Amino acid sequence: MMRAVAAILRRDLALSFRAGGGAGIGVIFFLCVVMVVPFAIGPDQKLLTSIGPAILWIGALLASLLGLDRIFGADAEDGSLDLLLLAPLPLEVIAFTKALAHWLATGLPLVIATPLLGLLLGVEFNALCAAALMLLVGTPAIAFLGSIGAALTATLPRAGLLIAVLIVPFTIPVLIFGTAATAVAITEASFFGTAFKLLLALALFSFVIGPVAAAAALRIGRGA
Repeated sequence: MMRAVAAILRRDLALSFRAGGGAGIGVIFFLCVVMVVPFAIGPDQKLLTSIGPAILWIGALLASLLGLDRIFGADAEDGSLDLLLLAPLPLEVIAFTKALAHWLATGLPLVIATPLLGLLLGVEFNALCAAALMLLVGTPAIAFLGSIGAALTATLPRAGLLIAVLIVPFTIPVLIFGTAATAVAITEASFFGTAFKLLLALALFSFVIGPVAAAAALRIGRGA
């Protein structure tokens, strides 16, 4: 079983980077958001510093939505999805592995790039560390919740925008508790407050409900 999971993980990571929807596109989009927002707000450095972590969270949320349609869409196009449905490996495990691969290719690079991009906003080092830690906890939740939308639209062409419409409302709690946990970590120097615990609970909840709901959506969509 572990060998099959590792094979799926390696395959999805390779396909993600070859298709151009992996780390590069997400980080570039993240960079664009971080660069454009200061032009809209103005040259007030104090304001940029105070809202910098929130800008980083919004940019990471939007960048995490990129490529969600390819979690199951590419497999539906080439027929691999039918083979996965017939595989002896539980479909929930397959859905979990594919969501994890998407996060490793798209979400993790955003977390790594956060301290560097935060410097463009003049965010202090402690605030950057807090934002990176919270994104490390919160971005997997976005990926696993996004896998549900990807499964629901697996058979639809060009479903990227539809997935965003379906998933964004469910990611709002992640954004709320993520920014709140970051603010608490900055102002009170406490990384493990109530907001962080709620963010961690949302992440753990998404790890469970995401693959189960995605597997159910795939079975319904394929009549399995």
